[in-house]
Amino acid sequence: MQASESASAIAVDDLTRTFRGPQGGVKRAVDGLSLRVERGEMVGLLGPNGAGKTSTVKILMTVLLPTSGRARVLGHDVVAEAQTVRRLTGVILGGDQGLYARLSARDNLLLFADLYGLPYREQKRRVPELLDMVGLSGEARKRVESYSRGMKQRLHIARGLLHDPDVVILDEPSNGIDPVGARELRTLVREQVHQGRTVLLTTHYMFEADELCDRVVVMRDGRKIAEGTPESLKKQTDGQVVLTVHLNGAGEDDVARVRALPGIQSVSLSDRDAGQVLDVHSGLKTDVTAAVLAELRGVSVLQVFKREPTLEDAYVSLISGAPR
Repeated sequence: MQASESASAIAVDDLTRTFRGPQGGVKRAVDGLSLRVERGEMVGLLGPNGAGKTSTVKILMTVLLPTSGRARVLGHDVVAEAQTVRRLTGVILGGDQGLYARLSARDNLLLFADLYGLPYREQKRRVPELLDMVGLSGEARKRVESYSRGMKQRLHIARGLLHDPDVVILDEPSNGIDPVGARELRTLVREQVHQGRTVLLTTHYMFEADELCDRVVVMRDGRKIAEGTPESLKKQTDGQVVLTVHLNGAGEDDVARVRALPGIQSVSLSDRDAGQVLDVHSGLKTDVTAAVLAELRGVSVLQVFKREPTLEDAYVSLISGAPR
């Protein structure tokens, strides 16, 4: 079926989705969201848990109805023309869901090819082609239950591309995969855009969005709070200095004292390896190292260095500064 002519591959206008809460209140999972994904473009949908990313993706997948507003894929309304949208869209999820563990990779793909309605002659060509593309030809007859997580993710990609969709939705495809597997997966994803497909990607990995995406949309509390290329979002941190302190024994009181210093825009403390890492964002042109270290009295400081802001820094700044 031919896709109708439309300026954007994905068009979302004033989309809202509400849920009834356990206490009878109404929660807005998606709150007046509008966005565009152009044909042949890869756009990343970023945000913390509960930001509304999954609800937005489920609406585009036609498995969740919007409360109000409109969403279209290649010009087709996701509610009124759900069947057409499903034919034009490939959905690639993560984990064990969506695969039959006791079947081989080949049999999984043949089963889903039947469900997609692919003719037998097309199945014979398409299944080996996709298994080869994702690097599973040699493991094609092994049960999926014996696969590593990375292999399962590659099989998910093959499954989502069986019917040769124009639009691909990837929901955290590299979550939980080792670095080598994640790099291979990013290569596969990048190839889909080179082949002319449109890709919408949700991810918690900022470096992944920075490497792959033409644009990113940042969501919080169901709303869009920022949009632009990774470079343009990083430029919003111009003038910032990111001070990274490796330390041990820091607590909330130490973080609060650093946060109270003049010119400090955000402070985050995280556990990493055998110690802690304190990231300090300063809008001051002057060096704040001495002032920060002075507030970390009684803490074991192991290493201190300054660096240029990354997309993750821009994201943290946006999320921290967005009104709830």
